[in-house]
Amino acid sequence: MSPTDGWTPVCRHDRLELDRGVAALVDGVQVALFRTLDGLFALDNRDPVAGAYVLSRGIVGSRDGVPTLASPLHKQVYDLRTGECLDRPGAAVTVHGVRCRDGVVEVRLAAGAGRPVTAAAGHRAGAGAAAGHGAGAGAAAGHGAASGEEKPGSHDG
Repeated sequence: MSPTDGWTPVCRHDRLELDRGVAALVDGVQVALFRTLDGLFALDNRDPVAGAYVLSRGIVGSRDGVPTLASPLHKQVYDLRTGECLDRPGAAVTVHGVRCRDGVVEVRLAAGAGRPVTAAAGHRAGAGAAAGHGAGAGAAAGHGAASGEEKPGSHDG
């Protein structure tokens, strides 16, 4: 699998567990992927408050009908659709485009997305590589992909 038109194949949709996050390394950027009843979501894996790469381990939920993600560290809650922090005005996490095409989840990084993870940090930078696993294109932290069309932040097919 290789990137096309800015979209990078990450994993098979059926490998993403409902309401569970998975970290993937997309063109050197750690991305947190989520599949919920509301669709697919892709955010930077970096918690903007704590500065740690942990959001893929966050708690998926909802607040007033809004699909949310609570940071596993300090429990700030983010809107999965927009990345806006619902608990701390001004804080936000970058949202990336995500879609499912032919059963494969693809991610398109937002313009100016996060700083790439370097080999010095112990991760292999490469399209679709699993964060910390050194896998090739299409691997996502031991999980698979989705199906649908494109939409920044929330998509499923």
